[in-house]
Amino acid sequence: MQKQVPVYILSGFLGSGKTTVLVHVLEHCKRNGLKPGIILNEIGETNVEGHLFDDQRVVELLNGCICCTLQDDLKETMNDLIREMNESPLDLLFIEGTGVADPLEIQEVLLSKSYREQFVLTSIITVVDASHYTEFQSVFTSSAEVRKLMTEQLVCGSMILLNKTDLVSGKQLEKVKQKVLKIAGEHKRLVTCTNGMVEPEILLSKTLGELPIIEETTHHHHHDHSTVQTITMENLPMLNQETVTKWFKQLPPSVFRGKGYLQLVDSKQLVSFQYASNKVRYTQVSPSAKRDPIIILIGMEMDESDLKKRCNELIQLNN
Repeated sequence: MQKQVPVYILSGFLGSGKTTVLVHVLEHCKRNGLKPGIILNEIGETNVEGHLFDDQRVVELLNGCICCTLQDDLKETMNDLIREMNESPLDLLFIEGTGVADPLEIQEVLLSKSYREQFVLTSIITVVDASHYTEFQSVFTSSAEVRKLMTEQLVCGSMILLNKTDLVSGKQLEKVKQKVLKIAGEHKRLVTCTNGMVEPEILLSKTLGELPIIEETTHHHHHDHSTVQTITMENLPMLNQETVTKWFKQLPPSVFRGKGYLQLVDSKQLVSFQYASNKVRYTQVSPSAKRDPIIILIGMEMDESDLKKRCNELIQLNN
């Protein structure tokens, strides 16, 4: 009988750096000949990060959240993996939920009788943006839903990755650590990192003990993510990198996350971009990828008409 495949759930609020953490650990897997499986979940209809996993065994669950509306899709995916593993075994499995997913609901699927024989939940890794944590937890600058969600993600996490520590002072970092552990629990393992880079031996360590089997009839308390919005902007012309970077940095605080593809005038290259923590990162994409330029903004209480107007103004600046 094949040994149980260790499963790692990647959790964390929008823009915390989950995908960056995943990309780094997959590089470790490749160097060491490990065969990972990956389940990626996106709220929107388009996964604009698929090019990061072109040579990987990936299943994409789109347009919903696997902790609620797509939970049946997650079960179906797990069933497919079990069938495929008879011919192509996995060494480990990563599940990256959306930035608004409650990992407890994903955990319930993995701990059910249907999957306990093939998989073992090894760690729930909650990634936290150190530079925005205080802002997201403030009653003055955040919503009750955001604060509740981040609290749930911290409480459920068995390992806390405090990411983007290079963006805060030493004094502020200590305050964030104290606040995080006060919510998550003083016994939790807390690891600080920059750009999502963590020693693989630490990231892949077992941080969960033996967990009880959950009956299939367990009642699920599904979360309402109706206040989370995605706004998509397509049919974009070539844009100047300096101009578009400035545009991103002037977006209102209701926009937590941005990602997509852009054709840049400067280099004539297609690039993917990631916007979070008021920073923009560009990565060149192979021309063979054949992606259309697209901007996807994710946030809460966003003014769609205002953001579309801003996008039109951006386009005019580049004409």
